[in-house]
Amino acid sequence: MMRFVVLFLAMVGVLCGSQLVKADEVKILDAVARPELGLFSDSYLFSVTLEHPDEGWNHFADRWEIWTPDGKTRIGVRVLLHPHVDEQPFTRSLSGVDIPEGITQVLIRAHDLKHADSPHTLLITLPGAK
Repeated sequence: MMRFVVLFLAMVGVLCGSQLVKADEVKILDAVARPELGLFSDSYLFSVTLEHPDEGWNHFADRWEIWTPDGKTRIGVRVLLHPHVDEQPFTRSLSGVDIPEGITQVLIRAHDLKHADSPHTLLITLPGAK
């Protein structure tokens, strides 16, 4: 019986520990797409708001990406060049994103240096998509 209790407590510790790690992954709080007018008339401007407990140069949200809804084709990427330790949440934009014909929604994914791709994604509908 004592072995069972020790094994159970060890499993609870592992599960709780894994939840703590997941709390450090990038969260996508918001994403907005706007058609661009003028020179890039078929392009979109994306603004994405992320939240992540950046710790410094070894652990920070380093990019967000735009994917087709099926997650198979990357359409765009916004690289984040530095940690945002004192700026949370934060919003960054990417312009000139060409959307393949027939795509009316896109999937936003985020990435950080420690945990790689976050399981937190956001599917958004494109305004005026053809």
